[in-house]
Amino acid sequence: MGMIWALMLAAALAMGQVIRAEARAAPESFADLAEKISPSVVNITTTTTVAAPTGGGPIVPEGSPFEDFFRDFGGPNGPRGPQRSNALGSGFVISEDGYIVTNNHVIEGADEISVEFFSGKTLDAELVGTDPKTDIALLKVTSDEPLPFVNFGNSDVMRVGDWVMAMGNPLGQGFSVSAGIVSARNRELSGTYDDFIQTDAAINRGNSGGPLFNMDGEVIGVNTAILSPNGGSIGIGFSMASNVVSKVVGQLRDFGETRRGWLGVRIQDVTPDVAEAMGLAVARGALITDVPDGPAKDGGMMAGDVITSFDGVEVADTRELVRRVADAEVGKAVRVVVLREGKSQTLLITLGRREAAEGETVQTSAEPTEPVAKDVLGMTLNVLTDEQRGELGLADDASGLVITDIDQASEAFEKGLRSGDVITEAGQQKVASLSDLDARITEAKDAGRKSLLLLIRRGGDPRFVALSVE
Repeated sequence: MGMIWALMLAAALAMGQVIRAEARAAPESFADLAEKISPSVVNITTTTTVAAPTGGGPIVPEGSPFEDFFRDFGGPNGPRGPQRSNALGSGFVISEDGYIVTNNHVIEGADEISVEFFSGKTLDAELVGTDPKTDIALLKVTSDEPLPFVNFGNSDVMRVGDWVMAMGNPLGQGFSVSAGIVSARNRELSGTYDDFIQTDAAINRGNSGGPLFNMDGEVIGVNTAILSPNGGSIGIGFSMASNVVSKVVGQLRDFGETRRGWLGVRIQDVTPDVAEAMGLAVARGALITDVPDGPAKDGGMMAGDVITSFDGVEVADTRELVRRVADAEVGKAVRVVVLREGKSQTLLITLGRREAAEGETVQTSAEPTEPVAKDVLGMTLNVLTDEQRGELGLADDASGLVITDIDQASEAFEKGLRSGDVITEAGQQKVASLSDLDARITEAKDAGRKSLLLLIRRGGDPRFVALSVE
């Protein structure tokens, strides 16, 4: 019996070693995978009409040795009309009937878009729709025969260290393949909906819009940007995650435009000091700083609420909330759980459409009071006057306490408050007078809190700041 157990244990250990070896070993070759998916990758050439330069240049006499030079480069003796400019990029086919994904910046402003396939065949493409927020564009070509295509994979299951392969048209050199690993996940660059996979697979100019594949030949990212001091690849490339791209592409294909959900609130992260000032056990969720007219206001949401759950999923921070709201269906009634004055409440909110709501401005109102000045928490405060409302670009009926001076050694200055900022709430209650603020400070101290939560407006944009009252 002991011999049998020993053999079983040895077999199990050997199997474990094989599994670990397979998980860690580099692929013997990427050739089979490259051969399989190359026909779905395309080179994209765009043509754009560029207006002729309007500035003057040197006058070159006919017969001068520089005449040809200036003629070639648009000199005074050369053609002065509009010029044609070409640009190169990459893309990939996602359906046999000719839908192609690329980056918006590859085709932006193009008059003509030409798609070259791996076989050498070239087709003209029409623009179906674009989404500048994620830098994604959807094209369509018409082909006499079904086109080879690839499918989107699940970018959320990709792990740091997984092998990936990039394909595209780097620096206009034609179809090229590069391989590497996932270097990092969930990178942000500058966009609201950014969810980039960072990779060390070589990505250069011209790779933009090309696919990043997993080892199953599925697209898990769209190569969009590189971080480089010299314009060349240094092993820091960024691909927009497929789980973002696939949703955008689906909407562009169905509607020709994006249709993102809209909650209608302004938000900020719950920092540890803000959590302490509000009496929260943990610094999680999204803190509502303003609720203009819109779905959230109609559903009963208020400034000072902390959103902890959206449509059945816990909310860790503002970035996660923005992504989840954008992914939700326009017109859908969702349950939103908020913390209000220490108690949890569930609100039912019917989402609007973000694209229709963008650009709207928000104003607040309260009763005006007589101006009085006072030094509080390192700030010199004055009740907002009609003259200050005009200077600060606020609504005629806006109210609050304006910071007219601030001690640069104070905590308030350290946390970014400046002269001209307006305090509209303290302790999640409106303040229209200095006595209101004094009362909120006293209440915070009596409740044993170390800090007071202030709602600050600068140029109409609100944010919460917690200041110590000790």
